[in-house]
Amino acid sequence: MEFKDYYAILGVEPGADAKTIKTAYRRLARKYHPDMNKEAGAENRFKEVAEAYEVLGNAEKRAEYDRVRQYGHAGEQFEMPPGWQRAEGFSGTHEHFGGDFSDFFESIFGARPGAGHHARPPRRGRDVELEMPLFLEETLAEQRKPLDYAVPGFDEHGRRIDRPKSLHVRIPAGVADGERIRLKGQGAPGIDGGPNGDLYLIIRLVPHPIFDVDGRDLILTVPLAPWEAALGARIEVPTLSGRINLSIPPNSQSGQRLRIRGKGLKGRQGEGDLYAVLKVVMPSQSDERARQLWAELRDAAGFDPRSQWSKQA
Repeated sequence: MEFKDYYAILGVEPGADAKTIKTAYRRLARKYHPDMNKEAGAENRFKEVAEAYEVLGNAEKRAEYDRVRQYGHAGEQFEMPPGWQRAEGFSGTHEHFGGDFSDFFESIFGARPGAGHHARPPRRGRDVELEMPLFLEETLAEQRKPLDYAVPGFDEHGRRIDRPKSLHVRIPAGVADGERIRLKGQGAPGIDGGPNGDLYLIIRLVPHPIFDVDGRDLILTVPLAPWEAALGARIEVPTLSGRINLSIPPNSQSGQRLRIRGKGLKGRQGEGDLYAVLKVVMPSQSDERARQLWAELRDAAGFDPRSQWSKQA
């Protein structure tokens, strides 16, 4: 359930006196009353304002609410501390017209006029969600990884705390980026005998220094010397499971893709492929003899890489 900041709803400070609270309530109740305001959401806002005044306009309820307020923040999910007891002498009688109370109100003051103390039903603990970083290599086979995390709970005085927890979790082979793994009962403890929540691990694949990921496929940029591209070559290339030999065909072009089957990431439907994207790289430096050889190659080849431009002009 969502925590309600009744002071914020009425627009008053926590230390406001009874007169200030009553004035704020009257102003807002008139503003949002269904007979005065037909805008969408006005009726719900009116109910919120009335509920806030039901609490803050009553000294007994306000004192009880102030005890609870230290454990929550507006808009956040809230759970009553285990073993919470109402203040002595609290009557449990509500004067809020309509009787349409939020779950938060009822958890503190009860659901019906004169309800008094009643046993709360067991409540399931909150789920916990964490991100689990994995290297690409770790997805090829099942892994057992240590995990340290914290679960929300309460101490013996009812104060909200995070308790450390450690597990060794099994990560199946072939998990994908963004995949959720559920660990039943490893979330926050249940309330009043309720079951524990679950732990959800969100898989996040760590970017690799040389492989890019495209679904289950991997992309590897393979630098080639000009003569390797022209004459063909047999070179070693890395994969996630080790190095392999790759044949480069003669007259290869920059941007050309060579498919290596089954060397991508594992998946439920089989393994992806590795695509070697060729990139011709020129030497950064060359001596006089090398330049002469490049000139001889230019004259012998008679090749114009921009010949298509003249046909289209």
